[in-house]
Amino acid sequence: MLALAAFLAFLISPARYAQRVSEGISLWAVSVLPVTLPFLFLTLLLSRLPAYARVSGALSPIFARSFRVSGAGGCAAVLSLLSGYPAGARAVLDLHERGLLAREETFRTACLATTSGPAFLAGTLGSIAGIGIGWLLFAAHLAGIWSVSFVLGRRTKPPAAGAPPVRSDPQNALTESLSAAVLSVLAVGGAIALFYAFGYMLADLLSPLALPETAAAVVQGLVEMTSGCVLLLQAPSPLRIALSAFLVTFGGACVLVQQWSFLGRTGIRLPVFLLAKFTQAVLAAGFAYSLALLL
Repeated sequence: MLALAAFLAFLISPARYAQRVSEGISLWAVSVLPVTLPFLFLTLLLSRLPAYARVSGALSPIFARSFRVSGAGGCAAVLSLLSGYPAGARAVLDLHERGLLAREETFRTACLATTSGPAFLAGTLGSIAGIGIGWLLFAAHLAGIWSVSFVLGRRTKPPAAGAPPVRSDPQNALTESLSAAVLSVLAVGGAIALFYAFGYMLADLLSPLALPETAAAVVQGLVEMTSGCVLLLQAPSPLRIALSAFLVTFGGACVLVQQWSFLGRTGIRLPVFLLAKFTQAVLAAGFAYSLALLL
């Protein structure tokens, strides 16, 4: 029904929504592609180099005790932490396809490695609401994700220690990483362009209801997270900061589609993943609200 409604909206107002798709493509090309493509490429390349095995071995005891994931999964979490989504989700898929993640730890790794990065939270959102609020959001975001991941890990035994094997051919690692990064970033661009337009469709549909500004921003953020957070943080308050933390951690439809385009091939069940992300988002909102009261 949602797909049919969007299809009819395009038929009724093709010029309006084609323009929105064009704006989404421009947003991707100007603001997302220059950062996402290098991070995706470097994330995939690093996971294929001997240094990755050494770092994985060093991280293995820490992540095994805390989150019950291996060193390879821990490296994916660190790469996601530095790069932001969808690099972490792509790294999880890459490790799964190469047999470097045990079947039982793939879900926990996905929950841990689907984070936003400091460049977006402290940089992009911090430039709107203030650098302090940007770092507050980053801290609350990680606290929510790590809390749920810690609890999930209590239900199982630590994985076996040890570093994963890596490919030794640098040329193949380079070409394979470049090809995978380009295809992945095209999928990201398609998701941004479409959901940018879908967000405006939803706003047009709800305009007769005259929703309060905060509620309208949350609804738009559930479709396309960035635009919702920008609207909320133009007039930051503890409630709006908490709602922004929720949107960033849950991701909204656009981010979830980007992540699921990779994670869906790992065997993870979508309802279980969505429940975990929702729980992480609720906790992140609670942490953000508490911290914002101290400002």
